[in-house]
Amino acid sequence: QVQLVESGGGLRQAGDSLRLSCAASGRPFSSYTMGWFRQAPGKEREFVAAIIWSGDRSYYSNSVKGRFTISRDNAKNTGNLELNTLKPEDTAVYYCAASAATYYPDLLNTRAYGYWGQGTQVTVSS
Repeated sequence: QVQLVESGGGLRQAGDSLRLSCAASGRPFSSYTMGWFRQAPGKEREFVAAIIWSGDRSYYSNSVKGRFTISRDNAKNTGNLELNTLKPEDTAVYYCAASAATYYPDLLNTRAYGYWGQGTQVTVSS
């Protein structure tokens, strides 16, 4: 079992930055790919970014590529998502997730992730 807890959400204006964190406990976090997903009201949960266990490869959705940066620190069992140049359409609940998968495009699918955090709200005003 892996327990995940997100933090760092909040209210920002368009163009601002925000840093989300994901703290892991339980089984070694370094064994898992870490992903970030988001879900806006009335919409399906969508892939945002993922980074494999070693940190050597990362993937981003087209909507956030160039603005968001995913990272991890296996020694601290934590992961981060830096959100820059925020847009109102980035407003959503952001979820951290862990997966045993390591290859694209498997990592784009919520079904590849067996462990989820409770989510943290990000709201961007125009």
